[in-house]
Amino acid sequence: MTDEEVKHNVSRQGHPKGLYMLFMVEMWERFNYYGMRALLALFMVSTVIGFTKERSSQIYGMFTALVYLTPVIGGYIADRYIGKRHSITIGAILMAAGQFTLASYEIINPVLALGTGLTLIIIGNGFFKPNISSIVGELYEPNDIRRDGGFTIFYMGINIGAFFAPFVCGYLGEPSKGMDVALAAAKWKYGFMAAGTGMLIGLVWYLVSQNKYLGHIGLHPVRKNSTSDDAEERAKAEAANKPLTQDEWDKIKAILTFTFFAVFFFAFFEQAGTSLNFFADEATNLTPVLPFIGQITLKASYFQAVNPIFVVLFAPIFAKMWIKLGDKDPSIPTKFGWGLFLQGVAFAIIAVGASVYQSSGPVSALWLIFMYMFCTMGELCLSPVGLSMVTKLAPLKFMSLFMGIWLMASFFGNLLAGWIASHYESWSLTTLFSVPAIGSMAFGVIMWIMTRKIKYWMHGVK
Repeated sequence: MTDEEVKHNVSRQGHPKGLYMLFMVEMWERFNYYGMRALLALFMVSTVIGFTKERSSQIYGMFTALVYLTPVIGGYIADRYIGKRHSITIGAILMAAGQFTLASYEIINPVLALGTGLTLIIIGNGFFKPNISSIVGELYEPNDIRRDGGFTIFYMGINIGAFFAPFVCGYLGEPSKGMDVALAAAKWKYGFMAAGTGMLIGLVWYLVSQNKYLGHIGLHPVRKNSTSDDAEERAKAEAANKPLTQDEWDKIKAILTFTFFAVFFFAFFEQAGTSLNFFADEATNLTPVLPFIGQITLKASYFQAVNPIFVVLFAPIFAKMWIKLGDKDPSIPTKFGWGLFLQGVAFAIIAVGASVYQSSGPVSALWLIFMYMFCTMGELCLSPVGLSMVTKLAPLKFMSLFMGIWLMASFFGNLLAGWIASHYESWSLTTLFSVPAIGSMAFGVIMWIMTRKIKYWMHGVK
Protein backbone atom coordinates (compact mmCIF):
# COMPACT_ATOMS: atom_id res chain seq x y z
CA MET A 1 0.00 0.00 0.00
CA THR A 2 1.43 3.39 -1.03
CA ASP A 3 1.49 6.37 1.31
CA GLU A 4 -1.35 8.01 -0.64
CA GLU A 5 -3.47 4.85 -0.36
CA VAL A 6 -2.83 4.77 3.38
CA LYS A 7 -4.03 8.37 3.73
CA HIS A 8 -7.20 7.70 1.75
CA ASN A 9 -7.97 4.35 3.41
CA VAL A 10 -10.40 5.94 5.86
CA SER A 11 -12.81 4.61 8.46
CA ARG A 12 -16.49 5.53 8.73
CA GLN A 13 -15.42 8.33 11.08
CA GLY A 14 -13.46 9.89 8.20
CA HIS A 15 -9.95 9.34 9.57
CA PRO A 16 -7.22 7.08 8.12
CA LYS A 17 -7.48 3.54 9.49
CA GLY A 18 -3.83 3.76 10.47
CA LEU A 19 -4.88 6.27 13.14
CA TYR A 20 -6.85 3.60 14.99
CA MET A 21 -4.01 1.09 14.77
CA LEU A 22 -1.65 3.64 16.33
CA PHE A 23 -4.40 4.50 18.83
CA MET A 24 -4.27 0.92 20.13
CA VAL A 25 -0.48 0.80 20.31
CA GLU A 26 -0.33 4.09 22.18
CA MET A 27 -3.13 2.97 24.49
CA TRP A 28 -1.08 -0.02 25.68
CA GLU A 29 2.12 2.02 25.92
CA ARG A 30 0.35 4.54 28.13
CA PHE A 31 -1.12 1.70 30.20
CA ASN A 32 2.48 0.63 30.73
CA TYR A 33 3.67 4.11 31.69
CA TYR A 34 0.75 5.33 33.79
CA GLY A 35 0.47 2.05 35.66
CA MET A 36 4.04 2.52 36.80
CA ARG A 37 3.51 6.26 37.37
CA ALA A 38 0.59 5.66 39.73
CA LEU A 39 2.82 3.51 41.95
CA LEU A 40 6.26 5.09 41.63
CA ALA A 41 6.20 7.88 44.23
CA LEU A 42 4.29 5.72 46.72
CA PHE A 43 6.73 2.83 46.08
CA MET A 44 9.72 5.05 46.79
CA VAL A 45 8.37 6.17 50.19
CA SER A 46 7.37 2.60 51.11
CA THR A 47 9.43 0.33 53.36
CA VAL A 48 10.95 -1.33 50.28
CA ILE A 49 12.92 1.78 49.23
CA GLY A 50 12.43 4.02 52.27
CA PHE A 51 12.98 7.44 50.67
CA THR A 52 11.53 10.64 52.16
CA LYS A 53 8.76 12.49 50.31
CA GLU A 54 11.25 15.22 49.42
CA ARG A 55 13.75 12.80 47.92
CA SER A 56 11.12 10.71 46.14
CA SER A 57 9.61 13.87 44.61
CA GLN A 58 13.03 14.96 43.36
CA ILE A 59 13.76 11.53 41.86
CA TYR A 60 10.28 11.36 40.35
CA GLY A 61 10.75 14.80 38.82
CA MET A 62 14.16 13.88 37.40
CA PHE A 63 12.82 10.59 36.00
CA THR A 64 9.79 12.13 34.32
CA ALA A 65 11.97 14.96 33.04
CA LEU A 66 14.43 12.56 31.41
CA VAL A 67 11.50 10.64 29.93
CA TYR A 68 10.83 13.78 27.89
CA LEU A 69 14.46 14.67 27.15
CA THR A 70 15.47 11.45 25.40
CA PRO A 71 12.83 11.88 22.64
CA VAL A 72 14.99 14.70 21.23
CA ILE A 73 17.78 12.17 20.66
CA GLY A 74 15.41 9.38 19.66
CA GLY A 75 13.66 11.61 17.14
CA TYR A 76 16.94 12.61 15.53
CA ILE A 77 18.18 9.00 15.32
CA ALA A 78 14.88 7.95 13.73
CA ASP A 79 14.90 10.78 11.19
CA ARG A 80 18.50 10.25 10.11
CA TYR A 81 19.41 6.62 10.67
CA ILE A 82 16.84 3.93 11.48
CA GLY A 83 13.37 5.28 10.64
CA LYS A 84 10.40 5.94 12.90
CA ARG A 85 8.88 2.47 12.74
CA HIS A 86 12.03 0.62 13.84
CA SER A 87 12.49 3.15 16.63
CA ILE A 88 9.02 2.38 17.99
CA THR A 89 9.85 -1.34 18.15
CA ILE A 90 13.13 -0.74 19.99
CA GLY A 91 11.45 1.64 22.43
CA ALA A 92 8.64 -0.77 23.28
CA ILE A 93 11.08 -3.61 24.02
CA LEU A 94 13.21 -1.43 26.31
CA MET A 95 10.21 -0.07 28.23
CA ALA A 96 8.80 -3.54 28.85
CA ALA A 97 12.23 -4.65 30.08
CA GLY A 98 12.31 -1.66 32.42
CA GLN A 99 9.00 -2.57 34.04
CA PHE A 100 10.06 -6.16 34.69
CA THR A 101 13.34 -4.88 36.13
CA LEU A 102 11.39 -2.69 38.58
CA ALA A 103 9.48 -5.81 39.59
CA SER A 104 12.74 -7.65 40.39
CA TYR A 105 13.41 -5.74 43.64
CA GLU A 106 13.17 -8.96 45.68
CA ILE A 107 15.84 -10.62 43.52
CA ILE A 108 18.37 -7.81 43.26
CA ASN A 109 19.04 -4.78 45.45
CA PRO A 110 15.81 -2.69 45.49
CA VAL A 111 17.59 0.61 44.78
CA LEU A 112 19.52 -1.03 41.90
CA ALA A 113 16.27 -2.44 40.50
CA LEU A 114 14.70 1.00 40.76
CA GLY A 115 17.58 2.80 39.04
CA THR A 116 18.07 0.22 36.27
CA GLY A 117 14.36 -0.13 35.57
CA LEU A 118 13.78 3.62 35.33
CA THR A 119 16.85 4.00 33.08
CA LEU A 120 15.51 1.41 30.61
CA ILE A 121 12.11 3.13 30.58
CA ILE A 122 13.76 6.52 29.97
CA ILE A 123 15.78 5.24 26.98
CA GLY A 124 12.88 3.24 25.56
CA ASN A 125 10.54 6.20 25.75
CA GLY A 126 13.07 8.26 23.80
CA PHE A 127 12.83 5.89 20.87
CA PHE A 128 9.05 5.44 21.11
CA LYS A 129 7.37 8.70 22.00
CA PRO A 130 8.31 11.24 19.28
CA ASN A 131 8.06 8.77 16.45
CA ILE A 132 4.57 7.43 16.98
CA SER A 133 3.26 11.01 17.21
CA SER A 134 5.12 11.96 14.02
CA ILE A 135 3.60 9.02 12.13
CA VAL A 136 0.12 10.16 13.17
CA GLY A 137 0.90 13.54 11.59
CA GLU A 138 2.10 11.88 8.37
CA LEU A 139 -1.29 10.21 7.92
CA TYR A 140 -2.72 13.63 6.95
CA GLU A 141 -1.92 16.24 4.34
CA PRO A 142 -0.34 19.44 5.80
CA ASN A 143 -3.53 21.55 5.70
CA ASP A 144 -6.04 18.76 6.36
CA ILE A 145 -8.74 20.12 8.71
CA ARG A 146 -9.10 16.62 10.21
CA ARG A 147 -5.61 16.79 11.70
CA ASP A 148 -6.49 18.42 15.06
CA GLY A 149 -9.42 16.02 15.41
CA GLY A 150 -7.15 13.10 14.57
CA PHE A 151 -4.66 14.06 17.25
CA THR A 152 -7.47 14.48 19.76
CA ILE A 153 -8.68 10.94 18.96
CA PHE A 154 -5.10 9.72 19.33
CA TYR A 155 -4.94 11.57 22.65
CA MET A 156 -8.09 9.77 23.73
CA GLY A 157 -6.28 6.47 23.13
CA ILE A 158 -3.49 7.65 25.39
CA ASN A 159 -5.98 8.29 28.14
CA ILE A 160 -7.96 5.07 27.81
CA GLY A 161 -4.74 3.27 28.68
CA ALA A 162 -3.99 5.81 31.39
CA PHE A 163 -7.49 5.32 32.85
CA PHE A 164 -7.36 1.55 33.26
CA ALA A 165 -3.72 1.43 34.37
CA PRO A 166 -4.11 2.92 37.89
CA PHE A 167 -7.01 0.58 38.66
CA VAL A 168 -5.28 -2.57 37.40
CA CYS A 169 -1.74 -1.78 38.52
CA GLY A 170 -2.90 0.00 41.68
CA TYR A 171 -5.17 -2.88 42.69
CA LEU A 172 -2.42 -5.44 42.05
CA GLY A 173 0.52 -3.42 43.33
CA GLU A 174 -0.47 -0.88 46.01
CA PRO A 175 -0.72 -2.38 49.52
CA SER A 176 -3.90 -1.72 51.49
CA LYS A 177 -3.77 0.34 54.67
CA GLY A 178 -2.84 -1.85 57.63
CA MET A 179 -1.51 -4.74 55.53
CA ASP A 180 1.24 -6.89 57.05
CA VAL A 181 4.62 -5.27 56.34
CA ALA A 182 6.10 -8.31 54.59
CA LEU A 183 3.03 -8.83 52.42
CA ALA A 184 2.93 -5.12 51.59
CA ALA A 185 6.57 -5.15 50.51
CA ALA A 186 5.96 -8.13 48.23
CA LYS A 187 2.85 -6.65 46.59
CA TRP A 188 4.41 -3.80 44.58
CA LYS A 189 5.98 -6.15 42.00
CA TYR A 190 2.61 -7.27 40.66
CA GLY A 191 1.74 -3.74 39.63
CA PHE A 192 5.00 -3.31 37.71
CA MET A 193 4.60 -6.73 36.07
CA ALA A 194 1.10 -5.78 34.90
CA ALA A 195 2.48 -2.56 33.40
CA GLY A 196 5.19 -4.47 31.52
CA THR A 197 2.67 -7.00 30.22
CA GLY A 198 0.59 -4.15 28.80
CA MET A 199 3.59 -2.89 26.84
CA LEU A 200 4.21 -6.37 25.41
CA ILE A 201 0.58 -6.57 24.23
CA GLY A 202 0.97 -3.21 22.46
CA LEU A 203 4.24 -4.33 20.87
CA VAL A 204 2.73 -7.53 19.46
CA TRP A 205 -0.26 -5.60 18.04
CA TYR A 206 2.10 -3.11 16.41
CA LEU A 207 4.32 -5.76 14.84
CA VAL A 208 1.44 -7.71 13.29
CA SER A 209 -0.54 -4.72 11.97
CA GLN A 210 1.93 -1.98 10.98
CA ASN A 211 2.47 -3.05 7.37
CA LYS A 212 -1.27 -3.36 6.70
CA TYR A 213 -2.23 0.08 7.98
CA LEU A 214 0.87 2.23 7.49
CA GLY A 215 2.33 1.12 4.16
CA HIS A 216 5.75 2.75 3.84
CA ILE A 217 5.01 5.69 6.15
CA GLY A 218 7.78 6.08 8.71
CA LEU A 219 9.58 2.94 7.55
CA HIS A 220 12.75 4.61 6.30
CA PRO A 221 14.87 7.51 7.60
CA VAL A 222 14.84 10.81 5.68
CA ARG A 223 18.15 10.40 3.86
CA LYS A 224 19.80 13.19 1.95
CA ASN A 225 20.53 11.03 -1.07
CA SER A 226 17.47 8.81 -1.25
CA THR A 227 16.91 6.87 -4.46
CA SER A 228 13.37 5.83 -3.57
CA ASP A 229 10.84 5.61 -6.40
CA ASP A 230 8.06 6.80 -4.12
CA ALA A 231 7.18 10.42 -4.95
CA GLU A 232 6.58 11.41 -1.32
CA GLU A 233 9.86 9.85 -0.19
CA ARG A 234 11.69 11.74 -2.96
CA ALA A 235 10.03 14.97 -1.83
CA LYS A 236 11.23 14.35 1.72
CA ALA A 237 14.74 13.62 0.46
CA GLU A 238 14.79 16.83 -1.60
CA ALA A 239 13.58 18.82 1.42
CA ALA A 240 16.46 17.40 3.45
CA ASN A 241 18.94 19.03 1.05
CA LYS A 242 17.44 22.52 1.15
CA PRO A 243 18.34 25.26 3.68
CA LEU A 244 15.56 26.57 5.90
CA THR A 245 13.55 29.51 4.55
CA GLN A 246 12.63 32.63 6.55
CA ASP A 247 9.05 31.37 6.85
CA GLU A 248 10.36 28.11 8.31
CA TRP A 249 12.51 30.02 10.81
CA ASP A 250 9.46 32.06 11.85
CA LYS A 251 7.49 28.87 12.38
CA ILE A 252 10.33 27.54 14.50
CA LYS A 253 10.01 30.69 16.65
CA ALA A 254 6.34 29.86 17.13
CA ILE A 255 7.14 26.26 18.10
CA LEU A 256 9.70 27.44 20.66
CA THR A 257 7.26 29.98 22.11
CA PHE A 258 4.56 27.36 22.55
CA THR A 259 7.15 25.03 24.06
CA PHE A 260 8.19 27.68 26.61
CA PHE A 261 4.62 28.19 27.84
CA ALA A 262 4.00 24.45 27.90
CA VAL A 263 6.89 24.07 30.37
CA PHE A 264 4.80 25.74 33.07
CA PHE A 265 1.65 23.87 32.11
CA PHE A 266 3.40 20.52 32.54
CA ALA A 267 5.21 21.63 35.71
CA PHE A 268 1.84 22.13 37.35
CA PHE A 269 0.12 19.22 35.58
CA GLU A 270 2.73 16.73 36.82
CA GLN A 271 1.87 17.42 40.44
CA ALA A 272 -0.53 14.53 39.83
CA GLY A 273 2.17 11.93 40.35
CA THR A 274 3.64 13.43 43.52
CA SER A 275 2.00 16.17 45.61
CA LEU A 276 -1.53 15.34 44.46
CA ASN A 277 -0.81 11.63 44.98
CA PHE A 278 0.39 12.36 48.52
CA PHE A 279 -2.69 14.58 49.04
CA ALA A 280 -4.92 11.70 47.96
CA ASP A 281 -3.12 9.32 50.32
CA GLU A 282 -3.03 11.56 53.40
CA ALA A 283 -5.58 14.36 53.08
CA THR A 284 -8.50 12.62 51.35
CA ASN A 285 -11.17 10.42 52.91
CA LEU A 286 -10.43 7.00 51.34
CA THR A 287 -13.37 5.23 53.01
CA PRO A 288 -16.37 7.28 51.83
CA VAL A 289 -19.97 6.16 52.30
CA LEU A 290 -21.87 6.24 49.00
CA PRO A 291 -25.68 6.39 48.65
CA PHE A 292 -27.27 2.96 48.03
CA ILE A 293 -23.82 1.32 48.16
CA GLY A 294 -22.43 1.97 51.61
CA GLN A 295 -18.82 2.36 52.60
CA ILE A 296 -16.14 1.67 50.01
CA THR A 297 -12.35 1.60 50.28
CA LEU A 298 -10.24 3.56 47.80
CA LYS A 299 -6.50 3.61 47.14
CA ALA A 300 -4.54 6.77 46.45
CA SER A 301 -3.37 5.38 43.09
CA TYR A 302 -6.99 5.15 41.88
CA PHE A 303 -7.18 8.95 41.65
CA GLN A 304 -4.64 8.79 38.83
CA ALA A 305 -7.52 7.45 36.71
CA VAL A 306 -9.73 10.52 37.19
CA ASN A 307 -7.91 12.71 34.66
CA PRO A 308 -7.85 10.00 31.96
CA ILE A 309 -11.56 9.21 32.30
CA PHE A 310 -12.40 12.89 31.86
CA VAL A 311 -10.16 12.95 28.78
CA VAL A 312 -12.02 9.94 27.36
CA LEU A 313 -15.35 11.66 28.04
CA PHE A 314 -14.37 15.12 26.79
CA ALA A 315 -11.96 14.29 23.93
CA PRO A 316 -14.67 13.33 21.38
CA ILE A 317 -16.51 16.55 22.22
CA PHE A 318 -13.40 18.67 21.69
CA ALA A 319 -12.51 16.76 18.48
CA LYS A 320 -15.95 17.42 17.01
CA MET A 321 -15.92 21.01 18.23
CA TRP A 322 -12.64 21.87 16.44
CA ILE A 323 -13.95 20.39 13.16
CA LYS A 324 -17.44 21.92 13.48
CA LEU A 325 -16.04 25.39 14.11
CA GLY A 326 -14.15 25.17 10.80
CA ASP A 327 -12.85 28.62 9.87
CA LYS A 328 -14.10 29.94 13.22
CA ASP A 329 -11.87 27.47 15.07
CA PRO A 330 -9.87 29.40 17.73
CA SER A 331 -6.22 29.91 16.84
CA ILE A 332 -3.56 27.72 18.44
CA PRO A 333 -2.37 30.55 20.76
CA THR A 334 -5.95 31.12 21.91
CA LYS A 335 -6.36 27.43 22.70
CA PHE A 336 -3.08 27.45 24.61
CA GLY A 337 -4.24 30.43 26.65
CA TRP A 338 -7.44 28.64 27.62
CA GLY A 339 -5.47 25.52 28.50
CA LEU A 340 -3.29 27.41 30.96
CA PHE A 341 -6.14 29.46 32.42
CA LEU A 342 -8.39 26.45 33.05
CA GLN A 343 -5.54 24.64 34.73
CA GLY A 344 -5.18 27.63 37.05
CA VAL A 345 -8.85 27.31 37.97
CA ALA A 346 -8.26 23.63 38.75
CA PHE A 347 -5.47 24.37 41.20
CA ALA A 348 -7.50 27.16 42.80
CA ILE A 349 -10.10 24.50 43.62
CA ILE A 350 -7.61 22.13 45.25
CA ALA A 351 -5.96 25.02 47.12
CA VAL A 352 -9.33 25.67 48.78
CA GLY A 353 -9.65 21.93 49.47
CA ALA A 354 -6.21 21.96 51.09
CA SER A 355 -7.29 24.84 53.31
CA VAL A 356 -10.35 22.84 54.40
CA TYR A 357 -8.12 19.83 55.18
CA GLN A 358 -5.74 21.91 57.27
CA SER A 359 -8.62 23.20 59.38
CA SER A 360 -10.99 20.21 59.48
CA GLY A 361 -9.12 17.01 58.54
CA PRO A 362 -9.48 14.64 55.52
CA VAL A 363 -11.69 16.03 52.77
CA SER A 364 -14.11 14.54 50.28
CA ALA A 365 -12.72 12.95 47.12
CA LEU A 366 -14.90 15.42 45.20
CA TRP A 367 -12.25 18.12 45.68
CA LEU A 368 -9.77 16.09 43.64
CA ILE A 369 -12.41 15.02 41.12
CA PHE A 370 -13.50 18.59 40.34
CA MET A 371 -9.88 19.73 40.27
CA TYR A 372 -9.03 17.06 37.70
CA MET A 373 -12.12 17.93 35.64
CA PHE A 374 -10.99 21.52 35.07
CA CYS A 375 -7.38 20.43 34.62
CA THR A 376 -8.52 18.00 31.91
CA MET A 377 -10.39 20.68 30.00
CA GLY A 378 -7.24 22.77 30.07
CA GLU A 379 -5.17 19.80 28.97
CA LEU A 380 -7.39 19.16 25.94
CA CYS A 381 -6.95 22.77 24.85
CA LEU A 382 -3.16 22.47 24.97
CA SER A 383 -1.55 19.04 24.85
CA PRO A 384 -3.09 17.39 21.74
CA VAL A 385 -3.18 20.78 20.02
CA GLY A 386 0.54 21.07 20.75
CA LEU A 387 1.26 17.74 19.07
CA SER A 388 -0.73 18.81 16.02
CA MET A 389 0.97 22.23 16.05
CA VAL A 390 4.42 20.67 15.69
CA THR A 391 3.38 18.57 12.69
CA LYS A 392 2.00 21.72 11.03
CA LEU A 393 4.89 24.07 11.72
CA ALA A 394 8.06 21.95 11.87
CA PRO A 395 10.29 21.70 8.75
CA LEU A 396 9.66 18.31 7.14
CA LYS A 397 13.27 17.14 7.40
CA PHE A 398 13.33 17.84 11.15
CA MET A 399 9.81 16.66 12.02
CA SER A 400 10.75 14.11 14.69
CA LEU A 401 13.47 16.40 16.06
CA PHE A 402 10.94 19.18 16.69
CA MET A 403 8.46 16.66 18.07
CA GLY A 404 11.22 15.83 20.54
CA ILE A 405 11.79 19.52 21.27
CA TRP A 406 8.08 19.91 21.97
CA LEU A 407 8.33 17.02 24.40
CA MET A 408 11.23 18.85 26.07
CA ALA A 409 8.58 21.14 27.52
CA SER A 410 7.75 18.20 29.71
CA PHE A 411 11.45 17.71 30.52
CA PHE A 412 11.86 21.17 32.00
CA GLY A 413 8.31 21.09 33.34
CA ASN A 414 8.95 17.89 35.26
CA LEU A 415 12.19 19.24 36.72
CA LEU A 416 10.21 22.20 37.99
CA ALA A 417 7.39 19.87 39.09
CA GLY A 418 9.80 17.86 41.22
CA TRP A 419 11.10 21.02 42.85
CA ILE A 420 7.57 22.22 43.65
CA ALA A 421 6.48 18.84 45.04
CA SER A 422 9.64 18.54 47.15
CA HIS A 423 8.15 21.30 49.33
CA TYR A 424 5.12 19.16 50.21
CA GLU A 425 6.22 18.91 53.83
CA SER A 426 7.87 22.34 54.19
CA TRP A 427 5.18 24.59 52.65
CA SER A 428 1.56 24.70 53.72
CA LEU A 429 -0.61 22.74 51.28
CA THR A 430 -2.62 25.87 50.53
CA THR A 431 0.57 27.64 49.44
CA LEU A 432 1.79 24.60 47.51
CA PHE A 433 -1.34 24.54 45.34
CA SER A 434 -1.81 28.31 45.13
CA VAL A 435 1.48 28.68 43.25
CA PRO A 436 0.21 26.67 40.24
CA ALA A 437 -3.19 28.37 40.46
CA ILE A 438 -1.83 31.91 40.18
CA GLY A 439 1.04 31.02 37.84
CA SER A 440 -1.04 29.09 35.32
CA MET A 441 -3.75 31.74 35.03
CA ALA A 442 -1.10 34.45 34.60
CA PHE A 443 0.65 32.56 31.80
CA GLY A 444 -2.70 32.00 30.09
CA VAL A 445 -3.36 35.74 30.00
CA ILE A 446 0.16 36.43 28.68
CA MET A 447 -0.39 33.91 25.88
CA TRP A 448 -3.60 35.68 24.86
CA ILE A 449 -1.73 39.01 24.78
CA MET A 450 0.93 37.49 22.48
CA THR A 451 -1.58 35.88 20.10
CA ARG A 452 -1.21 38.40 17.24
CA LYS A 453 2.60 38.12 17.14
CA ILE A 454 2.56 34.34 17.27
CA LYS A 455 -0.02 34.14 14.48
CA TYR A 456 2.29 36.32 12.35
CA TRP A 457 5.12 33.81 12.87
CA MET A 458 2.79 30.97 11.87
CA HIS A 459 2.22 32.47 8.38
CA GLY A 460 -1.39 31.40 8.01
CA VAL A 461 -1.10 27.95 9.57
CA LYS A 462 -4.19 27.25 11.64
